Amino acid sequence: MKKNRLSVEEYIQGVIDRDRVILSRAITLIESTLPSDQKIAEKVMEGILPHSGKSIRIGITGVPGVGKSTFIESFGKLLVEKGHQLAVLAIDPSSQKSHGSILGDKTRMESLAADKRAYIRPSPAGSALGGVSAKTRESMLLCEAAGYDVVLIETVGVGQSEIAVKGMVDFFLLLMLAGAGDELQGIKKGIIEMCDALIINKADGENVEAAKRAKREYANALHLFPAKENGWYPKVKVSSAIAKTGLEEIWGMIEEFKGKMLFNGFFEENRQDQRINWMHDHIRFLLESRFYQDELIKGKIDQVLPLIKSGQQSAIAKARELVDLFVLNQIGRGS
Repeated sequence: MKKNRLSVEEYIQGVIDRDRVILSRAITLIESTLPSDQKIAEKVMEGILPHSGKSIRIGITGVPGVGKSTFIESFGKLLVEKGHQLAVLAIDPSSQKSHGSILGDKTRMESLAADKRAYIRPSPAGSALGGVSAKTRESMLLCEAAGYDVVLIETVGVGQSEIAVKGMVDFFLLLMLAGAGDELQGIKKGIIEMCDALIINKADGENVEAAKRAKREYANALHLFPAKENGWYPKVKVSSAIAKTGLEEIWGMIEEFKGKMLFNGFFEENRQDQRINWMHDHIRFLLESRFYQDELIKGKIDQVLPLIKSGQQSAIAKARELVDLFVLNQIGRGS
C-alpha cells in the first residue's frame, strides 16, 4: 500500500536531491493544516534550512490584466536559457466562501511549465494577508534547497499582497500598463515607494509610443522620491513579453542591484530583518490558529455571534472577553 507521507529524512533527502515529485509533496505537506502534518513539516524545514538561501528572490505584482503570467513566462524562458534553475510561486486568488482557487498559472505558462529547468507551483491564497499564501516563505526555502537559484513570486495584485511579498523578496517588480488613464494618478504612492523597478509592460504594436511616454512620466515622478535606505533609486523599464523586448535589460538591472546590495551589506541585512519578521508573523499565525481551534472558544463564539449581529453587545468588548477566557483556559491547562 502506498504511504501517504514520507519520513522526515525522506522528504529532506528528496528535496536536496532535486526530486521534483518529492519537492511537490513537501510543499503539499507544509500547506496542510493537520497538526500531525505541521509537526513533520517543521522538522523538514529545519533539515533543509542549511541548503536554502542561495537564490535571488524576485517579487512581481501588478493589477489583473497587466500581463504578469505572460511576462513571467517570457522572462522565465530567458533565465533558463541563461543556465538558471527557476522556481515560480504563483499565488492564486481563493474564494473566501468556498475556499476554492483558480490555480490556472500552469495553463497560462504552458511553455515554461513544460521546461524541466523551471518549476511552477500555483498555491491558493486562502485567508492569508492580502492574498499571499501563508506558506509561501516555506515553499520558497524548499525550492532553494532543491537547487533553484532564481525564485519568482507572483502576487494576485490586490489588497495588501504587495506589502507581504515585499517582506520576503530581495527585489520587487511592479508591472504597469500605458494608456490606462492618468498613469501618475492611477498608482498608489505606497506601492511606488516599495518597488525597486517599475516595468511598463505590453509595449508592443500601437502601445510602443504610449509606453515610452509613460516611462518618461514615471521616471520624472520617481525623481521626487528620495533614494531608498539601501541607496538604490527605483528604475523604470519598458518591456513586451510577446515581442521579447526589454527582458535582457530587466535581468541586467536585477544583477546590478544584487551586486550593489552585496557590496554595501544590505542584501544580508535585509534577509536578516525578514527572518525576524517571519518569526513574528508565524507567532501571530500560531496564536490565531490555537485560539480558533480551542473547543471552549468555539462554543463561546457561537453563543456571542447572535448578540453581536443584533447590536446588543459590543464586538470589541466580546473580543476582549474571548481572548481573556482563552488565556485563562491555557493557564488552567498549564500550557
